[in-house]
Amino acid sequence: MSEHKTSDRRLAVLRPFAGRGSRSRRNSSTPEPDENTSPPASPTRPEASVVDSAIYRDGDRIASPRTLAETFQLLDHDSDTMAWIGLYRPNEQQLASLADQFDLHELALEDAILAHQRPKLERYDQTLFVVLRAARYLDDVEEVEFGELHVFIGENFVVTVRHSESPDLSAVRRRMESNPDLLTLGPEAVLYAILDKVVDGYYPVVAGLENDIDEIETEVFRGDPSVSRRIYELSREVIEFQRATRPLLDMLTRLNAGFTRYHVDEELQRYLRDVRDHVEHVTERVDEFRQLLQDILTVNTTLVTQQQNEDLKALAEAGHSQNEEIKRISAWAAILFAPTLIGTIYGMNFDDMPELGWTWGYPMALSLMLATCLGLYLVFKGRDWL
Repeated sequence: MSEHKTSDRRLAVLRPFAGRGSRSRRNSSTPEPDENTSPPASPTRPEASVVDSAIYRDGDRIASPRTLAETFQLLDHDSDTMAWIGLYRPNEQQLASLADQFDLHELALEDAILAHQRPKLERYDQTLFVVLRAARYLDDVEEVEFGELHVFIGENFVVTVRHSESPDLSAVRRRMESNPDLLTLGPEAVLYAILDKVVDGYYPVVAGLENDIDEIETEVFRGDPSVSRRIYELSREVIEFQRATRPLLDMLTRLNAGFTRYHVDEELQRYLRDVRDHVEHVTERVDEFRQLLQDILTVNTTLVTQQQNEDLKALAEAGHSQNEEIKRISAWAAILFAPTLIGTIYGMNFDDMPELGWTWGYPMALSLMLATCLGLYLVFKGRDWL
């Protein structure tokens, strides 16, 4: 009766958060399990959200239950075993059953349902709750895809809740099962292997971002007009990558302190320090990328401004040249207009015009035209119109 009430209480806590939150743009293509149409789990049918579930004793896999209920039964039957449960976007009933079995804290369950959490490490009594942000570089679209992974670590269990395709935890499980001595160290060893897998996945992202930055540098000095948008988009990815990696430094420091406090195997502590060294290297590169992109953006702005100044200068020179041509045309038009006006008047041939009967009238008209043209030429030449 009390177990039934506890389950109801867990569901009451989880139900308001079910379906809330929005998935990121790059993870929205992955379909969610449909709770209404999927068939109910049975001993012969695996649950849709259970990617893999195993019971281990002394580093060896002794059972592969197909449902959570089978896992709980086997774990309760043998106290010397460890359960490792891998889930992909589980529903609220599955999380409620996990909470009842392993006494998981309600706040951690809320985070596991809502997702979109920052990387963090929280301890609830004897249970560790770890949120990790995985990343992978997509070569075909030259973008970074981010995923989210929640890990519950207890005395005899490991529960992983994935909300994206990455990281590939099946590779982690194969690695651990091929190394029973490491798996014998317990849930802390599994946590180390998961951290190592997530951090190793950062290196291809670093290489991809470095290649993108090299391409952007080439585009900037080539004068590609669309490079500003690409710089902005890549800066956003670098910032998000920085948010995924930088919190790991503090997390690993706290985790190592806890391993020391709880007398975790010394060899495992060395492995963990090695992971921290890798994280430091990645975060340093990411910081360099962010600074480099800021410098590239500044250089691009300077080059764009210089190009605009060159264009304005060219327009100004073209306008000045056009003005000079207009002045020359206007000056010559004025020079030619004066004799034309005089010739037009004398070409009227009125009887009352005194010059018509004067012997020097014609030479005088020509002299007047010449003097007028010469005067106008000298005026325009003095004003640099000609």
